[in-house]
Amino acid sequence: MGKHLVIAGGGHAHMLTLANLHKFIEKGHKVTVIGPSPYHYYSGMGPGMLGKTYTPEEVRFATKHVVEKQGGVFIQDRVERIDPESKTAYLESEKTIPYDALSCNVGSYVPTTIVSGEGRDIFPVKPIEKLIHFQERVLELTSQQKITIGIIGGGPSAAETAGNIWRLGKYYCNNMPDITILSGQKFMARFTENVRNRIIHSLTKRGIEILEQDFVSEIKTGEITMESGQVHHKDLILLAHGIKPYPVFQKSGLPTGPDGELLVNKYLQCTKYQEIFGGGDCIYFAYQPLDKVGVYAVRENQILYHNLMASLDKTDLQDFDPGGEYLLIFNMGDGTGIMQKKKLVLGGKLAFTIKNYIDRRFMKKFKSIE
Repeated sequence: MGKHLVIAGGGHAHMLTLANLHKFIEKGHKVTVIGPSPYHYYSGMGPGMLGKTYTPEEVRFATKHVVEKQGGVFIQDRVERIDPESKTAYLESEKTIPYDALSCNVGSYVPTTIVSGEGRDIFPVKPIEKLIHFQERVLELTSQQKITIGIIGGGPSAAETAGNIWRLGKYYCNNMPDITILSGQKFMARFTENVRNRIIHSLTKRGIEILEQDFVSEIKTGEITMESGQVHHKDLILLAHGIKPYPVFQKSGLPTGPDGELLVNKYLQCTKYQEIFGGGDCIYFAYQPLDKVGVYAVRENQILYHNLMASLDKTDLQDFDPGGEYLLIFNMGDGTGIMQKKKLVLGGKLAFTIKNYIDRRFMKKFKSIE
């Protein structure tokens, strides 16, 4: 008798499973996919979409279409909590979905606790779709006047979005915006000085301001107040100060990592309930902390696909190996990139060409099943 596989979120770690839904269905299983949007946007190309290097259509995967054409059911909704004892997922719409196996790739969000008031013209960098609305607002305002933009955050997201806002301004805006990064203590602090200096040089030579040694305490529409008391007035504000997993696992009483991620074992399986699996930003791998980067979600694809099928068929599960050092390339928005792999650091057009090739190949592989 067939069983019910429920997939929460159409993110990077589920791409291979989504591409092979028909194999579950051919075995008599029912598949339901729950996602907040009919599309999944590839975060690695998000900054490039912001700067109009890519169109939204080029960086997104048609989740709903792919699910339905293979005979699965797609529900546009979000999982609010899980009852592992009754094997039931509770959705934000108050629907309930029973499952025999559940896989979670529900992603992450940018906290807005520092935002007070109505929050108009304040945009988070995630979900990636928010960058489309931010881009539209930049184009609208710069068609009328010169504006100022403040980016909150000191990591890769702040660096890449700043560089690509510059590209948007240079090639598509009537008035070039002034761009300021408010980075906290130290900009790009977790990277080597070589990488950090290259990124700072790339941005500052184009007139992008980087402010360090001060943290944001409060944000209101048009106004950023720092812990030092200094106030910065900005027409648009972009929040890129870190991500957190959605609180679904904490609400469900499931084992979690330090930030509320689903705690998983070597099979990418919940450490307490063997019917629940997960991947991407929303999990904490019990054996070692993994950076919140897309490469791990991509590496999890094959294991999640195999183990979900094995869970339903009662066959052996496979271990997940996170692998060694990963290639990291930043899209700086001016046709150049900055690449790091172990001790190798490369900057310039070649680095961006490599990133562009890898990203487009990844999307082409999965868009081919649409």
